[in-house]
Amino acid sequence: MTTRRLLHAYLTEARYESLRMLRAPSFAVPFLLIPVMVYLFMGVLIFGSALQHDPKAAMGVFAGLTVFGMMGPGMFGFGCTVAIERDQGLLKLKRALPQPPAAYLLSKMVMAMVFNALIMITMIAAALLVAHLHLGIAQIARFAFINIVGALPFCAIGLFIGVLVTGSSSPGFVNLIYLPMMWLSGLFIPLPKSLAAAAPVWPAYHLLQLSLGAIGMPAAGGALMHAGVLAGMTLLFSALAVRRLARAG
Repeated sequence: MTTRRLLHAYLTEARYESLRMLRAPSFAVPFLLIPVMVYLFMGVLIFGSALQHDPKAAMGVFAGLTVFGMMGPGMFGFGCTVAIERDQGLLKLKRALPQPPAAYLLSKMVMAMVFNALIMITMIAAALLVAHLHLGIAQIARFAFINIVGALPFCAIGLFIGVLVTGSSSPGFVNLIYLPMMWLSGLFIPLPKSLAAAAPVWPAYHLLQLSLGAIGMPAAGGALMHAGVLAGMTLLFSALAVRRLARAG
């Protein structure tokens, strides 16, 4: 296969995977709307007056809820769909088709990033136009890039879950990771010392620190350390998932 045909195969698979998930209301509507709706509800309606007098807290709420929005498409988009497609025998069919071996997984990765990009647009629009946060173009660009690329560890964790469990049980197993991570990584509220010490085990914590640094807010630890942890988690869970797929399908 020529390079042009190979690239076309990857792009075609990614395009149709993204369109498929965008056309699925049960997947697209919650993940595209819930983050910005929660942000408007918490950051504007309930705590808006208080946050106007505390720019640091306002930025923290914005960053935390944005990271929350980045988690879902990767974890559920991989965890549930891969498990369901394994049960239906779609992976066996994919292996029989003349397509690049990595196209299946890369298409889902692109799909998660497309969703994260759309979520990012709504969150930034709400922050600038409704919450009236003061963000420069460079800050917005860094913040968006870090969060969109930061979807990769969640994709890897979702993929690892998807290759281990059945389609019917996959939502429950994804939620066993998703819900504790949402609360125990410090996205919404400052954690007590007893819980804050364990927060670094969650990838959402490291993505939050990078996001805070991107918009000029104080962050715990160094950026290279956080980026290294996220990259390491991505490689680890991806390798475990691919190994499982190669053995059990």
